[in-house]
Amino acid sequence: MVLELAGAAAAGIWIYLLLGRGAFWRLRDAPPAGALPPVAPAVVAVIPARNEAPLVARAIGSLARQRYPGEFHLVLVDDHSADGTAAAAARAAAPAALLDVVPAGPLPAGWTGKLWAVSEGIRAARRFQPEYLLLTDADIVHPPQNLSALVARAASCGYDLVSFMATLECRTFAERALIPAFVFFFFLLYPPGTAAAGGCILIRREILGRVGGLAAIRGQVIDDCALARAVRRHGGRVWLGLSSSTRSIRGYATWAEIGRMISRTAFAQLHHSVLLLIGTVLGLVLTCMVPPLLAFAAPAPAAVLGVGAWFLMSLAYFPALRFYRRSPVWAPLLPVVAAFYLAATIHSAVCYWRGAGGTWKGRVQDGA
Repeated sequence: MVLELAGAAAAGIWIYLLLGRGAFWRLRDAPPAGALPPVAPAVVAVIPARNEAPLVARAIGSLARQRYPGEFHLVLVDDHSADGTAAAAARAAAPAALLDVVPAGPLPAGWTGKLWAVSEGIRAARRFQPEYLLLTDADIVHPPQNLSALVARAASCGYDLVSFMATLECRTFAERALIPAFVFFFFLLYPPGTAAAGGCILIRREILGRVGGLAAIRGQVIDDCALARAVRRHGGRVWLGLSSSTRSIRGYATWAEIGRMISRTAFAQLHHSVLLLIGTVLGLVLTCMVPPLLAFAAPAPAAVLGVGAWFLMSLAYFPALRFYRRSPVWAPLLPVVAAFYLAATIHSAVCYWRGAGGTWKGRVQDGA
């Protein structure tokens, strides 16, 4: 009886996830929306960078090549780099006089490094009086039409914050196995209209002031989603879509590197709650791991329920694989991938309790 109940619960969860939850699993390129206003609003891109010399030139070069008819400037915040990041960015922006390089001040207590650097860039951008700010990362390469597409969607649809989730590198075996699931689980946690992706956020400067600026979220490790929540709390509208042409060029070559990437923010997502951690462990086990166990080891009818839940899980995962041009053969392996993500989440909690959570570029940003 217990096995049948577990199988029915798992199948019921996947039916709900397929039919509800904003159809989060339909991962595909966002269609174009609207047109630019007759007079394109001024935009300033703010790019925080800490020891990003190998990547920043491609990111800055892609911004310098934007086909945008309005006023557009770049502000790169050099966050105490020691590898020539600022010089690499300046070379990439030449000969266009688009780029200002701003050194970040000393990191104040209570701020994460990235948010402090971005706030320094926003302060420097004020002199241009932009209507919008493009908050982007030093590893994001933008197609030439990206800024126009973001501004057109925000202006024509009345959004205060619009964001593209960049397509991540998916070349090594570890990336091919794990990265599609990263996007799948992100949208499961943050259904459409609730979040943002930090690599490419266009935000109206007025709404940013209304929420209290980045100081309102200064200690948040998952800063993109915290910003989206703040905008929504203050009556703003938020949109997030996928873009196969907006790309992160930061590679995660090994399983360990991807594990650390997940671990950096996983326990913060659970608000550092032991109860939520236990619930997450039990929920992932029931939702993702019980179905194949029942399918292989339980008698009927529990085995039939396990097969059904496993099939629904694979069906939900297939669009993520298709978006990343992976074979559908990977779909039934989602339980194995989920076990990896579960281990990384537990590791995230252990790192937090040891005072070493959220480590990035030599900084601990999330420790007990």
